[in-house]
Amino acid sequence: MQWINQIADEAIARQPEGEILIESGGSPSGVYHLGHMRELVTCDALLLELQRRGRQARHIYFVDDLDVFRKVPPNVPADFDQYLGMPLCDVPSPGGQSGESYADYFLQGLIGSCKALKVDVEFVRSHPKYRSGWFVPAIELCLDHIPEIRSTLEKISNRKLDPNWTPIQILENGRLKNRPFVSIDKINKTLAYLDAGGREQIADYAKGEVKLDWRLDWPARWWQLQVHVEPFGREHASAGGSYDTSVHIAKNIFHTTPPIPVPYDSIHMVGDTKKMSASKGTAISAQESIKIMPIEVVRYFILRAPLNKPLFFDPVDGLVKLIDEFAELIAKTPRSKSEETLLHISTRGEQTVVSRVPFSHLVNSYQTALKDPAKTLQVVRRTEHAGTVDQDEHIIKEQLRFIDEWLRLRAPEDVKFELREKINKGEFNEKEQRYLNLLADKIAQAPDDADGSWFHNAIYELKDSVGLEPKELFTTLYQAIIGKNSGPRAGWFLSILPKEWLLKRLRLEA
Repeated sequence: MQWINQIADEAIARQPEGEILIESGGSPSGVYHLGHMRELVTCDALLLELQRRGRQARHIYFVDDLDVFRKVPPNVPADFDQYLGMPLCDVPSPGGQSGESYADYFLQGLIGSCKALKVDVEFVRSHPKYRSGWFVPAIELCLDHIPEIRSTLEKISNRKLDPNWTPIQILENGRLKNRPFVSIDKINKTLAYLDAGGREQIADYAKGEVKLDWRLDWPARWWQLQVHVEPFGREHASAGGSYDTSVHIAKNIFHTTPPIPVPYDSIHMVGDTKKMSASKGTAISAQESIKIMPIEVVRYFILRAPLNKPLFFDPVDGLVKLIDEFAELIAKTPRSKSEETLLHISTRGEQTVVSRVPFSHLVNSYQTALKDPAKTLQVVRRTEHAGTVDQDEHIIKEQLRFIDEWLRLRAPEDVKFELREKINKGEFNEKEQRYLNLLADKIAQAPDDADGSWFHNAIYELKDSVGLEPKELFTTLYQAIIGKNSGPRAGWFLSILPKEWLLKRLRLEA
């Protein structure tokens, strides 16, 4: 966790007194996914560390809802293409709710995810700032220095701008347009520009009819909000990119100190070389991630690696390993200082809902108990984790809610199972029936403390006497119990099933 200490040290050195402001931000153009949460959770971790050191700190998320609606995502009706070019705050809600905008609709998902993840953040929306005149000083300053800004952008980004380029967009007939700037009237807060036909028109820049170009909007916020720290995706940190140009404009036009940059790498779905994209179907939404994983595990996944390292999320095997790894961290004694910090910012110092029972063990126990939480506890008590159940009973019940969602949304078919309600003797040939009956006889004599190893050995002891191949011993057993050719570890599975039920099933009686 050295990165968090370095950033906190630098922020405190730069702002030795008063509040330290951390900013994040983005456009509510579609579903927010786990990749978006890396920025917000990183900000929250910094906030916690600064507060731990006794500093007053605040995190704001600047919602760029005056951005242009550029593309219709797959989960939005195709006829929304009629709104392309409009500000997101003016596009109707895909949900059809009266009085709700497109930006409102998608922002609610982010707000809910932040609340669930306990991210302490204040949401500041762009369109009220522009339409209330808050951006007026920045707009005037930029229009007063167009030659210098043009020179900076061309020099830093190493690209030539269009001869008619201006640092603003005009809201014209409900859509944002790039139009040539003519003159400004600072008394009436209006400016003259040329429309598509070359005719001079007037726009009121104190009422949101004018928006700054992205590479000016960003440093303008730094100046007016006095931002001290800002995480952002690595794509903005490339040489000549938006951060570089914004730094020069912040210093030379707004005469302010740019915030401490905190670039971070992207999150990918495992097996995908490109970062998560909701529009391309290569993402897991932030809302789904908090359904299938406890919030402290989501935070742990994001925070455990250095910021410059890409993260790969696997909602199947990777999730199982991730939760078990987090459980190991909880149980570890003693923990290093770095591990203590990681655990604190992952849990926010609150009670975890990750038990010390291995995740896969709980998954199988829950399904064996027909997804009944109380019966699941009884099942686990018949295993080597009985003592843990007594201590973690409440935690296990909470964790089962996430397991239930994981089974519904992401678990692979070979992990999911349920006990067969009925059995048909005719499904099994003579050898298979004889094997199941002999196994029932063995289990009837099992000692009270028989564990998974005992049951496993009992299965193998029959391989030479029933005329079945070793693989057939298991497929026959799984077919009789769950109606599939494979399932949980057979010995362990038999050891947790109710003995009377198991004997009747093996004898093909019920």
